[in-house]
Amino acid sequence: MNQSALIRPDWTPATIALMVLGFVVFWPLGLAMLAYIIFGDRLKNFKKDANDTVDGMFASCRGKFRGGRNRGHAFRSATGNAAFDDWRDAELARLDEERRKLDEMREEFDAYSRELRRAKDQEEFDRFMRERRARGQSDVPGFPAT
Repeated sequence: MNQSALIRPDWTPATIALMVLGFVVFWPLGLAMLAYIIFGDRLKNFKKDANDTVDGMFASCRGKFRGGRNRGHAFRSATGNAAFDDWRDAELARLDEERRKLDEMREEFDAYSRELRRAKDQEEFDRFMRERRARGQSDVPGFPAT
């Protein structure tokens, strides 16, 4: 959060003035401003926490509505057209396989990137140590270089 903002959840002259003005004009506004001053820092994560909670509730409901054959896809029902249902199941299975492949590729790339960063860090450290030895400084502080 930008701490230079005029109205932030803190006891600043602007927020105190707005709270007093809110109480004078219409007391719930003053009360809302007081709540913002006291609990405003907690509002950052409130939306994320609320969304996670609702997603969890719907995920548990989704599991109750799935049939045995529709296990991987929420709220899927048969249309009555066997050819379409078979085609849809095949396409969804293909998409699931593509998603799995993409996830594996992402994991491989993340591992590759971590290894590149580690190698780069090792190279920079080795260069630092070579330069330090070239200046005649010891690897261990307090001991002369050999």
